[in-house]
Amino acid sequence: MTGCEAPIIYQTSRDRQAVSDAVASEKPGDYYVGYRFYKVDYHMWGWVKKPGQPWKDSQLVMFNEQKKLAPDRERLSIGSDNNTVYKLTGSFSGQKVYEPASDRFYPEFVLTAASVMTTNPPLIFPDKRWTDPAIRLIAPPQF
Repeated sequence: MTGCEAPIIYQTSRDRQAVSDAVASEKPGDYYVGYRFYKVDYHMWGWVKKPGQPWKDSQLVMFNEQKKLAPDRERLSIGSDNNTVYKLTGSFSGQKVYEPASDRFYPEFVLTAASVMTTNPPLIFPDKRWTDPAIRLIAPPQF
C-alpha cells in the first residue's frame, strides 16, 4: 500500500525564501493577489491578499462572478488552474457567503478581472499535500 501514497513534501527554508521574494516583488497598486486553491469537495475560490502582504494574512474567499467569471469557469475547466497565482481586480462586498461542504462563511469578492501572474508559485503551505484537490484540508498559508 505504501507505494500508492503520495510522498510528503514539506516546505523548506529555500521555499520560504522564495515566498518572501515573490511577495517582495509584488508592485504596490490597486489590485489583489489571488492564489487559486481548488478543492473537489468545496466551492470557495482561493486565498486573496493585497500586494506586499504575507500570505498568512490572506483570506479564503468566495467569488461573486456576476461581473466576471473565474478564469477556470470561463474556460469550462473547473479547477484546472489550481495553484495558479493571479492579479485580481475587484473588491470585497462586505458580505459573507455560506459554503455548505465546510459549513463556514467566507468573505465575498466581486471579481472584475483576472490575469495570470505565475502558474508555478513557491509553496505557501507547510506541506505540498495541502494543495492536493482531493485532500479535504482547508488551512491557511503559514508564511
